[in-house]
Amino acid sequence: MNAGTRGPGAARTSSRSAVLDVIRAAGTISRVELTRATGLTAATVSTAVRHLIDDGLVVEAGRAESTGGKPRMLLQLDPAARHAVGVHLDHAGITYVIADLAGQVVARWRRPGTGTDDPRDVVARIAAEIAATVARVGIDPDRLLGLGVVSPGPLSTATGMTLAPPVMQHWAEFPLADALEDAVGLPVLLDNDATASALGEYWSGGVPTGAVCAALYMGTGIGAGIIVDGTVYRGRSSNAGEIGHVCVDVDGPACWCGSRGCIEAFAGPAAVVARATEAGVRLPGRSVPEDFAALSRAAARGEEVPVRLLADSARYVATAAQVLANVLDLDLLVLTGASFAHAGSLYLPVVQERLTGGFFARGTHDVRVTISSQASAAPAVGAAALVLQAELAPRQAGLRMVVDTLTEVAAGTGVA
Repeated sequence: MNAGTRGPGAARTSSRSAVLDVIRAAGTISRVELTRATGLTAATVSTAVRHLIDDGLVVEAGRAESTGGKPRMLLQLDPAARHAVGVHLDHAGITYVIADLAGQVVARWRRPGTGTDDPRDVVARIAAEIAATVARVGIDPDRLLGLGVVSPGPLSTATGMTLAPPVMQHWAEFPLADALEDAVGLPVLLDNDATASALGEYWSGGVPTGAVCAALYMGTGIGAGIIVDGTVYRGRSSNAGEIGHVCVDVDGPACWCGSRGCIEAFAGPAAVVARATEAGVRLPGRSVPEDFAALSRAAARGEEVPVRLLADSARYVATAAQVLANVLDLDLLVLTGASFAHAGSLYLPVVQERLTGGFFARGTHDVRVTISSQASAAPAVGAAALVLQAELAPRQAGLRMVVDTLTEVAAGTGVA
């Protein structure tokens, strides 16, 4: 079968994926409501549900209240049926999560970052950490679907980082996926941290089905992940959303990406910490994330210089948010990443004010801005979600759920 042909097997996979994704989003739902929400025939839904139950992914969870006829049997995911491992690989720290089928974190831990270590040594360390924690938590290795790994910078699925941040230059062109697959013994998926953060928000229920959403990510850098009706927009090479590298001053400071005047060069944590150091602010000096966290705490206490520096950063970040909202016609923007976990409350009102007054389509609808409930671990959670979605509910182009019906169904069954 050539790549452009879709046979019966592909159709069955699409149906199963659509049904599973709707069950995940709704929480509990009946077969009749699934038919309405997916637009599939009752027979197709019934077959897909039977296979999902046989595979242990879905269980019958009792009957709904009667509305005059026979009460409908409700379906829901069995969260413990499968698990996925997510790893956020960064110079400052490596964050790990193990997530269940519903995208909820069952284990999370952080270890020292890559530093200047040889990538092969880091890979061995990652494999040992995963094996030890899987055994400690008591997860059946046979129920592990795979390993998702995310990191900063442009990525190639074949070679890993093609353009690494300065502190991770020794990772450029390292065959990350192959090395990890050999060491861990699981299928490996790679993506960038901002894109993964957006998918993690969607899979764990932070993004409503049907929403046009961007996750504005700020860790050590600034990026964005884009979700449209449950589907990640990745671009040609899975590097869409690099909003931190939009130029706002053609004669501005040089950026590590090779350009000048990027938003990240003005507003990213490294730039803010550098300006704080120049201004004489005393910081731990161990790493950019730790220094930025300390600066955020000082700003929260009302210290003059930190307040001014973060306010300046927030104005540029708000500009990035406005660009995203205008280009994508967003209805939801989620602030996520470790830096927003520390300083999100200082950035959110500035971003919201900019969008309230400057969003192009504000006469038609608002853009809601929120802070992720899992901002500090968002990339690792998203890395696990990459595996869950790829293995269990891969979205097919052209397959769109009936969003209004699903919303109505959830309201009728008491599902939030």
